[in-house]
Amino acid sequence: MKMRFSAGISMLLLSATLALPIAAQAQNIAIVNGKAIPKARADAFIKQIQAQAAAQGQQLPGDLEQRVRDKLVMDEIFAQEAEKRGLAATPEYKQQMEQARQAVLTQALLADYAKTHPVTDDEVKAEYDKFKAQSAGTEYRVQHILVDKEDEAKALIKQIDGGANFDELAKKNSKDTGSATKGGDLGFAAPSAYVPEFSQAMVKLKKGEMTQVPVKSQFGYHIIKLEDTREAQFPPLDEVKAQLKQRLEQQKLAAYRDELRAKAKTDYKFSN
Repeated sequence: MKMRFSAGISMLLLSATLALPIAAQAQNIAIVNGKAIPKARADAFIKQIQAQAAAQGQQLPGDLEQRVRDKLVMDEIFAQEAEKRGLAATPEYKQQMEQARQAVLTQALLADYAKTHPVTDDEVKAEYDKFKAQSAGTEYRVQHILVDKEDEAKALIKQIDGGANFDELAKKNSKDTGSATKGGDLGFAAPSAYVPEFSQAMVKLKKGEMTQVPVKSQFGYHIIKLEDTREAQFPPLDEVKAQLKQRLEQQKLAAYRDELRAKAKTDYKFSN
């Protein structure tokens, strides 16, 4: 069974498209009241739809080319009628055309900048090394039980010291629902992943030890048990290369935007 068109692709077929230049010898798909509709316009529109479908994992209909041709011819009929009625001279039309002009030029400018200022492999490697250095250190695997009252935490500590099972008490008593079902297990994480009070108490523990005094934080009172430690783990470069490249591309575009904004002569005050 064929998948249905995505909303985005359907909108492309329903929305008006900007006219492309007609080459001197361009092949036309139709002549409408003496005006040619070049095949190049249909080809570009089909390519746009195919790219969007590929990005969304959508299947295109077998009659896509005919749908596009129908749409472009109908669009030309509509446009000619609108011009006959003088709608091209209205303020609303001129405003929308100016917005479209700016949008197309902006997209073209940023695409050109990205093409002429590509992110290099050396830049990606440098970014990777920076993140890896920032992530270096020790990771701690802990269990915890979180309760609202200090007396309740003290009572649980007493039960555990008396031989009660930490996992079971966490499941029954911890208000941290995310970890309670796992016996309070928080997995491996760096100290920076937790609030300061929690981290400070955690790093003082040895493997197998548990805090004997409830640790107060903004969330309540914690009982913390250290299960294990390890050197911080970081994924291989190949696994994160695409994300790092995208991040650097965005940074370059943001820097270019700021550069242009700083050079522009305007009385407007930006919010940031």
